[in-house]
Amino acid sequence: MKSIANLLLTAITASLILAGCSNKTEKMEQELKAFITTWEQQVEPLQKEAYTAYWNASLSGRDEDYARSEQLQLQLSSIYTSKDDFALLKKIKESGAVQDTLLKRQLEVLYTAYLSNQIDTALLAKRIKMEVEIEKKYSNFRAEVNGRQLSDNDVEDILKTSLNSDELKAAWEGHKKIGNVVAADVIELVKLRNEIAQSLGFKNYHAMSLELGEQDPEEISKLFDELDELTRDAFAGLKDEIDTFLAARLKITKEELMPWHYQNRFFQEAPAIYSVDMDKYYKDQNIEALTAGYYESIGLDISDILNNSDLYEKPGKNQHAYCIDIDNAGDVRVLCNIKPNYSWMNTMLHEFGHGVYDKYIDRDLPFSLRNPAHTFTTEAIAMIFGRMAANPAWMQDMGLIDSTERATIAEDTYRVLRLEQLTFSRWAQVMYRFEKAMYENPDQDLNALWWNLAEKYQMIRKPEGRNEPDWASKIHIATVPCYYHNYLLGELLASQLNHYITANIIGSDDFRYQSFYGSKETGQYLTDKVFRPGAQWYWNDMIEKATGEKLTARYYAEQFVN
Repeated sequence: MKSIANLLLTAITASLILAGCSNKTEKMEQELKAFITTWEQQVEPLQKEAYTAYWNASLSGRDEDYARSEQLQLQLSSIYTSKDDFALLKKIKESGAVQDTLLKRQLEVLYTAYLSNQIDTALLAKRIKMEVEIEKKYSNFRAEVNGRQLSDNDVEDILKTSLNSDELKAAWEGHKKIGNVVAADVIELVKLRNEIAQSLGFKNYHAMSLELGEQDPEEISKLFDELDELTRDAFAGLKDEIDTFLAARLKITKEELMPWHYQNRFFQEAPAIYSVDMDKYYKDQNIEALTAGYYESIGLDISDILNNSDLYEKPGKNQHAYCIDIDNAGDVRVLCNIKPNYSWMNTMLHEFGHGVYDKYIDRDLPFSLRNPAHTFTTEAIAMIFGRMAANPAWMQDMGLIDSTERATIAEDTYRVLRLEQLTFSRWAQVMYRFEKAMYENPDQDLNALWWNLAEKYQMIRKPEGRNEPDWASKIHIATVPCYYHNYLLGELLASQLNHYITANIIGSDDFRYQSFYGSKETGQYLTDKVFRPGAQWYWNDMIEKATGEKLTARYYAEQFVN
C-alpha cells in the first residue's frame, strides 16, 4: 500500500508554493490537514468493514468468519505501519508549530496510533493471527462435566446454586481446562507483544500499553498501592462475613472453603451472602425492555442500538458481552447472552452505557476524535449505570418493587453493592499485578504467581497441590491485554460522577440511592459534558471540565469504604 505521505508529497509541495507559505505554523498545519484528509479516506471504510467482520465472527464462531476478520484487522493495522507516514507525523509533532487546538489533538492521537504500529509487518501479521486463533479457542470452548458440555452461563449457574462441593469443584475445574488449551499460545503471544514493544523503545508491552494510553505506569502502580491500603481492612472484614456465610450454607468449615465455593469462576463478583436475593426481582422480567425504558427516561434513546444488537445465546456465539461502534458514525451494537437474572441486568445496563457514550459523541468532530476521552471514561459510564441493578431506588422507579419492599431491602442492597465493589477492587489488584509481572518476565512460574496474588489480594486458598495454568482461563489476559486497571479507574470516576450529578443536577445529599430515573437533565449533562466532547481533550481535562476536579479516589472511598 502506497503511503499517505508519498501520495501527498507532490500536492502539498505545489499548494505550499502557490500559497507562498512562509509561516511555519501555517505550513505544518496544512501538511497535517492534508495528511488527515487522506488518512480518513483510507481508514473510515476499512474500519467499518473490519469491525463488521469481527462482529459477524463473534456471532457465528465459524472459521471462515474469523479468517476474514483476521485479514481485515491486518489490513487496517497495516495502514499504521508506514514509516513515511510516521516520519511525517513525527516531523510535524517535533516542530511544535501546530497551534490549532483540534488539529493538535488529532496529531497526538494519530502519532500514538502510528508509533504503536511501527513494527515489522511480519510481526504484526503474526500477532493478529495469534490473537484471532486464541480468541476462537475461547469462543468455541465448552466445559465438559460428567459427559455434559456446559456454557459459561451453565457453569456460573452451578457455582451460584449448587450446595454439593463435588459438583462445584467439577464445574470449576471443567471451566479451568481452557487454561491448558490456550496457555502455551498466550505465553508465546506475550513474548511476541514484548518483542514488538521493545522494538519501539518501551520496557515491555505492559508499560507501552499504559504510556500510549496517556497513563504513567508509576502513577497507576501508586494508585493501586493506595487502593490496596484503602480497601484491605474493609475487605478483610467482608471476607470473614463471606466465609462465615458460605461455610454455614455448604455445611463445611471455613478452613475447607476453596475457590469453587465463592459462586463465581474467579471470585470477581460478590457471592450472595445477604438476605436479599437479587435474582428473584429479575427472573420474570424482560431485561431488554427494562434497559430500553430506563435509558429513554433520562433522554437517551437506545432503540437504534437495540435493533442492531444480538442479545441472546446461540451455538458458536461469543459467550461474553461487549459493545462496539462499527463506524464512528452511529452504527453502535451490543453483544450479550441475556438470562433473566441480576447479573445480566447489570451487564445490559453496563453495555448500553458504553453504547450511549458512543452514540452521542459529536459526529461533527474529526473521525479520529469520535471516540471516548479514554477507555476508562467509557467504563465509568457503563459502571454508573450497571450499579443501578442493585439500587432499590432504581428498582422501585422501574416498577420492580414497591416502597415497602424498597425500605425492607435498602440496607441489604447497599451492602450487596459495597460487597461487589470491594470484591471487584481486590480482583482488579490480582489482574493488574499479574499482567504487569507477566510482561516483565513471562518465563517465571505464572501458575504460582497467579495463586500467590489471589491469596494475597482476594484472600482465597490455592487448592492443595494444584499446578495448572488457571490464569489462562481468564480471556481478558489474552484478548484484552493490560486493560483491567481501567475498570478500577472507571469505578473511581463512576463514583465521582455520581456525586456530582446527585449534588448538582438532582440537588440531593443522598449519594447511595439515586437512580436518575426520569431526569432528562442528567442525560443532557452526560451528553454535553462527557459524551459529546469525544476524545478532543486529554481524559483528566475532560473530567475536570465535567466535575470541577481531576480524577480522585475520594468519592469512591466515601461511597464504599468509609
